Amino acid sequence: MQEVTEKAWAKLNISLDVTARRDDGYHEMLMVMQTVSLCDTLRIRPVPGEEISAGSNLRFIPGDDRNLAVRAARRFLGQIGVRQGLHIEIKKQIPVGAGMAGGSADAAAVLRALNRAFDAPLSKEELLVLAAEIGSDVPFCLGGGTALARGRGEVLEALPPLPDCWFALCKPSFSISTPEFFRKLDSEPIRVRPDTAGILASLEAGDLREICRRMYNVFEDVEDRRLRVVPQIKSVLLDHGALGAIMTGTGSAVFGVYESEAQARAAVDALRGEYRFAYTARPVPALL
Repeated sequence: MQEVTEKAWAKLNISLDVTARRDDGYHEMLMVMQTVSLCDTLRIRPVPGEEISAGSNLRFIPGDDRNLAVRAARRFLGQIGVRQGLHIEIKKQIPVGAGMAGGSADAAAVLRALNRAFDAPLSKEELLVLAAEIGSDVPFCLGGGTALARGRGEVLEALPPLPDCWFALCKPSFSISTPEFFRKLDSEPIRVRPDTAGILASLEAGDLREICRRMYNVFEDVEDRRLRVVPQIKSVLLDHGALGAIMTGTGSAVFGVYESEAQARAAVDALRGEYRFAYTARPVPALL
């Protein structure tokens, strides 16, 4: 194979609901997900032998099988019956522990890149099966666009694209452990749920304002002192004209949706005085 590069696009939750806890320890999810233009960049090159490793501009990112990108490469090569050493260089821009599926996006990018490098031995359906074995968010990150996710996140239904808009994203200094927040959610009743049906109808109608009015994430109600900063970030986003603002995933990143680039950039400028990570982004269409 030749060296190949691929973008790993971040995801945002337009809505997030947890409907049940499953016997296998996972949870039944109901989420509207959107791929956005904030991305990592992966460069995959062949190396002698059969070792698969990863490196990154962030030194704390593991380079072995703890990294989903390494696991994705190993599973892909095993699926097509090829023995090949690889090194995956990951230039990280998606913040870690933010609820934006950075690790899953990297794994999905590896699957897309290797399938291209080996002349597409796997169909889209076969790639999606492989992705679901690697992680719950990997199937969505593989196909991207706008989608309704059910099950543990791997059962996907393509939706009409989000109307043209801009996002202002902000991650506070702390990161969130997803398993920790699921445990906390299990210990408390869910008081408010997103209007998923209303969001789907508004997507069908192409009505951005109605979509944003219905956005909600049940993890914002988890009792954790670190989340006290979320309303503060949302307030800044809304003060700068956001049509809606919520936390994505289990956090800690928060985003607002804007009709214009100028509004989104003004919000980011306001947030950068206090928060190191603040970024604008746009919706990305389906990738497969």
